[in-house]
This record gives sequence, C-alpha cells and structure tokens, in this order.
Amino acid sequence: MRVLIVEDEKRLALSLARGLTAEGFAVDVAHDGIDGLHRATEGPYDLIVLDIMLPGMNGYRVCAALRAAGDETPILMLTAKDGEYDEAEGLDTGADDYLTKPFSYVVLLARVRALLRRRTRGGASVVRVGELVVDPGTRQVTVAGRDVALTAKEFAVLEYLAVRAGEVVSKSEILEHVWDFAYEGDVNIVEVYVSALRRKLGPGAVATVRGAGYRLVGAGA
Repeated sequence: MRVLIVEDEKRLALSLARGLTAEGFAVDVAHDGIDGLHRATEGPYDLIVLDIMLPGMNGYRVCAALRAAGDETPILMLTAKDGEYDEAEGLDTGADDYLTKPFSYVVLLARVRALLRRRTRGGASVVRVGELVVDPGTRQVTVAGRDVALTAKEFAVLEYLAVRAGEVVSKSEILEHVWDFAYEGDVNIVEVYVSALRRKLGPGAVATVRGAGYRLVGAGA
C-alpha cells in the first residue's frame, strides 16, 4: 500500500513516515499544498494523509481539487484546529475521516487501516489464489490453512501481487507501489523479496514471466 503524507510540520511528517514505513507502507511526503496536489495527481496512492493548514494551498482546496477531478483516494485530514465547523468543512470537501492534533500514532494507524478496509469492502478484500489466502484487512496470510509469518515489506509485495492476481506485474510497478518515491536503490531488491515469498509460500507461488515481471499463481502445501 502506498501513502502520501502532506504535512508542513517536518518533524511530524518524518515521524509519521517512519512509523508507516515500519508497518510496510510505501510513504511519500510533501510539505505544501501545491506539491501535495501535484504528487497526488501524478502517483497512484491508496490513501492520503492531508493537513489542513498548509502553505501554498490549504488542505480543503487540495481535497476539493482531487474530488473535482474524480479522484476517490481515501483522505484522512489532520488539523490543529478543534471544532465541529472545521470537521464539517473538511468532510464536506470530500475527506473520508478527520483527526485533530495532537493525536496518538496508534489512533492514526487504526484510522488508516480502517479507511483502507472500507475502500476494499465493496470488492473482494480477501484474495484467494489456490490454497493461498491473503487478507489485507487483518494482514493475515495462510497456505492450506497454515499461517505464514511475513515481514512488513514481504506482506506489502505479496499484497500488491494479490490485488493484481493473475496479471503480470513488472518490477517497476512493484517498486512504484511498495517502495517510496525517493527510493534510488537497485531494482533487483524486488527479486530478493520475491525469493523470500517463494521460500515461505512455496516455490510455485510466484511465477516469473521472463522479460515482463511476476504473476501470483497461488501456493500448494
């Protein structure tokens, strides 16, 4: 899952980015509304954490612009303000949830996960491919009924392959969705995580399509 944080308080933005990265999210950060809107329209995000009081363009305007363009990415608004009017204004512009500073990181993480679950609720949130079952909501993975323990990044790679189950997914697509915008390392890092998934799920779980990428084909015992 890829998250965009638009927050001008750099220490807070960095803290949130570190926390979400540790949970397996790919996180990009913008510190003003104009850059945030640009990144949101240029990149595929699963969720946006958007501060209201931003330089350049405030969060209300960023949210309204995204919704006017037909972008339905879930938006969690942050603000130092407190009051029913502010909350109503944020929700009226199209935000999906609202959190007032100061807040607990645990609460923010719970809100993020709830919004992501809500987004997939209308579709098949639990992915089943053969004997492999991936549940993004609970972050649980089983093979033939056996629980499989994955690291946060391993789960992020598997989750992206799962939502694209049956399709060929290129290394660059996996990098774009699972690693953040600033990643400049070796693209072969994807191979490392695919190899780890094969060890844990079974050698036939992820097929290599030579010259194109990978396809999740399921797992056996």
